[in-house]
Amino acid sequence: MPGRLEGQVAIVTGGGRGIGAAITQLFAEEGAKVVIADIDLDAANAISGNVGERGGAAMAVRCDVSVAESVDLLFARAEERFGGIDILVNNAYWSTGDTTIGDLDEEVWDRTIAVCLKGPFLCTRRAVASMRLRGGGSIVTISSVNALYGVGETAYTAAKGGLISMMRLAAAEYGAEGIRSNIICPGTIATETCMEYWDRFPEGFARLREMYPLGRIGEPVEVAQYALFLASKESSFVTGTVAVADGGLLAGRRFET
Repeated sequence: MPGRLEGQVAIVTGGGRGIGAAITQLFAEEGAKVVIADIDLDAANAISGNVGERGGAAMAVRCDVSVAESVDLLFARAEERFGGIDILVNNAYWSTGDTTIGDLDEEVWDRTIAVCLKGPFLCTRRAVASMRLRGGGSIVTISSVNALYGVGETAYTAAKGGLISMMRLAAAEYGAEGIRSNIICPGTIATETCMEYWDRFPEGFARLREMYPLGRIGEPVEVAQYALFLASKESSFVTGTVAVADGGLLAGRRFET
């Protein structure tokens, strides 16, 4: 039975680790040819090799999404190898050193905005040009609950909030050409980077889990499954939506007397 993305070509930025790696592997299992874009080429190659061992098709490309020339090269290589682009997943991010407005270094702000907001702009601009030649496509952008609820990280929050506005506008501007654009806002997800941090603060992690009505944080594959739905034809009438995958975090907390 054909996969849900059979014959499709997808670019996943930040595809070498965490949520991006989970999306890459799931998309490949569903028949997509996946281009893994990551600034860490070794990580991207490792995921590409894993996909190949399972019988899928993938290629790894080193890319700094904040640099237009790097993004152009990424798309050129993807088009040369696979003939075009049907799906873009804007997933690459940066949040190192982020803090409150009063304590935030300008350099941290600039780098975070460059990767988390300028990067999706550059990639989406290039994807639209490619998707027009294919008669349409699907863009899935990974934002965050930070964009909807104040939980810290000033630059990251600003960038992720900007993504929602930018990518909803893309849905309005390109829907008539068959190009859909949707946003996922995950809550805390158990990626390697996330757990390396929380492993140092077990008591804080216990309090974090209590914030979630489901009593746990999410797994990368749970975001990947949402991305698969939005990338596939199953969501053909869905565009401009902000999809929350947060274990109930934004719904609130149970009140106990």
